[in-house]
Amino acid sequence: MTLPLPEHVPGAARTALFEAVTAVGDEAVALLAGGRGDTPIPGAEWTVGEAAAHLAMANELMADLAAGEERPYGDGTPGALAAANAASLARRPERDLTVLGGEIARQAREFTAAAGARAGTEPVLTPLGPMDLDTLGAYLLTHMLGHLYDIALALGRPHPIDRHRVGLTMPFLRTAMPRVLDARAAAGHSACYRLRVRGLGGFAVTFTDGVAVVSQEPPRRPDCTILTGPVAFFLIALGRYTATGALARGKVLAWGRRPWLAPGFPRLFAAP
Repeated sequence: MTLPLPEHVPGAARTALFEAVTAVGDEAVALLAGGRGDTPIPGAEWTVGEAAAHLAMANELMADLAAGEERPYGDGTPGALAAANAASLARRPERDLTVLGGEIARQAREFTAAAGARAGTEPVLTPLGPMDLDTLGAYLLTHMLGHLYDIALALGRPHPIDRHRVGLTMPFLRTAMPRVLDARAAAGHSACYRLRVRGLGGFAVTFTDGVAVVSQEPPRRPDCTILTGPVAFFLIALGRYTATGALARGKVLAWGRRPWLAPGFPRLFAAP
């Protein structure tokens, strides 16, 4: 299956995206129910309560953006986004998981109501720069899935990520890649990567002297083809898995003229 380009999400895909945003928001309620807000998230500085509060505030931000409001939030760099996150958490002290779960779900529905009233191609200025409204929806879904994965891991409960939902996040992930490039890691790097995700098609990322361009097809013979499953791809993209560990477990395969580039590919980006 070939995914639509980020610039356009057809009607059926738009409906599926909005349904997923609503469903994941509702699932947050059940995931958080009965949990302890002071539970630490493995490998992170936040607790479950802080992650849930961040999600509630981020969903509100994106619902406001979908409604046409201007909401500056950092400058798109990982450091500025981290600072904005810390400041927003300090301003909003609510950590009751029942309250926060309800807010996450409510704001997810607010987003779909606001976005559904506008054309999906309308431009929106987001924390990661300009994109169209439907790509913002994929951003919202990506953001919820990533943090709910962390919360599920901390609470020992099933996470909400599956192949279908990963497919709906792909327009955002492809749009975001050049914007979250780690300039220091990518400096001087030149290579063509073909990324294939089982059941979801593929795309290419080409580096020319440290500048990354994402395209549906590789502009030349790929130096490295990387094959992953959908969930592994998503978790690597968000920095939850390391490519080296995924390769060792057989969740990632690589081949081509320079297959040794595969483990270092995720390190060319700095997930915000």
